[in-house]
Amino acid sequence: MRGLNKLPHVTLVFWIMKIAATTLGETAGDLLSMTLAVGYAVSSAILLCFFVLALLGQLAARRYHPALYWSVILATSTAGTTISDFMDRSLGLGYAKGSALLVALLCAVLFVWRRTEGSLAVDRALTRRAELFYWSAILCSNTLGTALGDFLADDSGLGFAGSALVIASLLAVVVALTFMTRVSRVALFWVAFVLTRPFGATMGDVLTKSPQLGGLGLGTLGSSAVLFALLVGLVVRESLRLRASRTAT
Repeated sequence: MRGLNKLPHVTLVFWIMKIAATTLGETAGDLLSMTLAVGYAVSSAILLCFFVLALLGQLAARRYHPALYWSVILATSTAGTTISDFMDRSLGLGYAKGSALLVALLCAVLFVWRRTEGSLAVDRALTRRAELFYWSAILCSNTLGTALGDFLADDSGLGFAGSALVIASLLAVVVALTFMTRVSRVALFWVAFVLTRPFGATMGDVLTKSPQLGGLGLGTLGSSAVLFALLVGLVVRESLRLRASRTAT
């Protein structure tokens, strides 16, 4: 099947929106499962339904629609938060085992994608099969990000702010490698994509947790509202820019 160009250009704005969406996914997932006391299993089921509906819309689209694309990203992030918490806490796997399992799963998805399609590149149109691999990898990476972020914040002793600083430093290394070396841009994209999720997870904890736990104490509701407004504003900006570009051509 011929590929369709339904992916955004990977620019600085893309990464800002990715971090906003993943941070919102952390706070919104915690809002549903913890603040509203729905529970991890039920929250995961609800959010997976939202993910499937958003993904079906994305798969049916014929071109890139910012609101639709970022709805799927947000859905993978919120669902990833509750799935990770269900695995680590309800099933008792713990952060380390949960992270290791998700790393293996993500590597398996990327490996099969690479063997099947011949490339992991996301800067060109994807076939339907490659698009399914793409979203599977994103769901795995966003679930992994929550487990990894919680592992760094809780089990490593770094705390929320310390974990965010460590991941931000790793992202800075990825940026340096992008501009200063010939390291594969595809590999660096996926490294950055995985790292922005635990960065969002730890930043979400910084925003929501109490000052006694090293956070700012804004709560899940207030943090989610601010992040949602930020993401909506960025999506509107992207939609207007895209519309102007299509009109000009």
